[in-house]
Amino acid sequence: MRAEHTGIADGPAVVRALQPIREPAPQIDVVIPVFNEQHVLEYTVRRLHRFLSAELPFTWRIVIADNASTDRTPQIAQRLAGELPGVRVLRLEQKGRGRALRAAWSASPAQVVCYMDVDLSTDLRGLLPLVAPLLSGHSDLAIGTRLAHGARVVRGPKRELISRAYNTILRTALRARFSDAQCGFKAVRTSVLRGLVDDIQDQGWFFDTELLVLAQRRGLRIHEVPVDWVDDPDSRVDIVRTAWDDLRGVARLAADGAIARFLAVGVLSTIAYVLLFLAMRGTLGAAGANIAALALTAIANTAANRAYTFRVRGRQDVVRHHVRGAAVFVLTVGLTTGALAVLHGLDPSPARAVELAVLVAASLVATVTRYVALRTWVFARRHHRHEEAAPGEEAINFR
Repeated sequence: MRAEHTGIADGPAVVRALQPIREPAPQIDVVIPVFNEQHVLEYTVRRLHRFLSAELPFTWRIVIADNASTDRTPQIAQRLAGELPGVRVLRLEQKGRGRALRAAWSASPAQVVCYMDVDLSTDLRGLLPLVAPLLSGHSDLAIGTRLAHGARVVRGPKRELISRAYNTILRTALRARFSDAQCGFKAVRTSVLRGLVDDIQDQGWFFDTELLVLAQRRGLRIHEVPVDWVDDPDSRVDIVRTAWDDLRGVARLAADGAIARFLAVGVLSTIAYVLLFLAMRGTLGAAGANIAALALTAIANTAANRAYTFRVRGRQDVVRHHVRGAAVFVLTVGLTTGALAVLHGLDPSPARAVELAVLVAASLVATVTRYVALRTWVFARRHHRHEEAAPGEEAINFR
């Protein structure tokens, strides 16, 4: 492991390889990210080592990626590396599971890199079907999934609910087509990893999700393997904090995609409306110019969101989209005018600040309503098929 090849670009993290690597590059690097795991590390590594020696028909190596442990984890890891052939240690001086994976994967000379959680919640028999499609060139990434048909999972109702809710959010907000983002059992071909890892911003638990979302947006092939999985009752993951960080990550990725494009279209539509209103006011009057400008910008807004925000290709269903877009436009305009009407009904002469606050709040609700309606109704998929799109773009095929 060489620290200069880790690819860490976010700060002063220190990476140290405790053993130099002189043997030929393995086909697979199995990374175990750890932080203060002295109680389970030795059992896990020895069990994994026995399994790989007996069951995996490829050359392999185990890399313990220790990110800033303060207990006896580093000493145990170093002792295991001295006793067991094919075990190496990578030490980082900053915390973060994503940071540990970034460092270990970026420095790996293997054809395929994978990782698994130190508690070995996932049945190791899933490892061969995880890495085989990558070594054959069939797929680019592979993930273990607890939510696909054929998986067998043992865990409590709270964790089950959280997992399903999170993946539902990913499908809704990010159009994720993978079923389980957070199962700690993933593999990537290093030839495609080089172009992904530098663009991943998260250094913690959201690293997995960001990796998959970026891979999907770039058209990489993601293979899913249903796994047997047993919840670790001794897990010390802070569920609330992790969930909050994940939701912030989802919002960031969403803002990088459709939401940002939707807002850009909205800003341009507003500018166009003002210019049209001013141009037509002299001939049509204020009321007529308002209606005409709103109608024209509504048509243009729907067309722009169709092509730019939601990446709809082809001429199919154009009329249907515009009819539904017009209905949504009327609804959202009604929200703002209705809010002002209610305000004036309660107070015929409200303060300008109150009137402005009501209008801003109503406009915010109208904007969110319009986005949700466009995404879930106007441009909703009829069939889950996709046309070819430009690299990094999603194209929706409507029938």
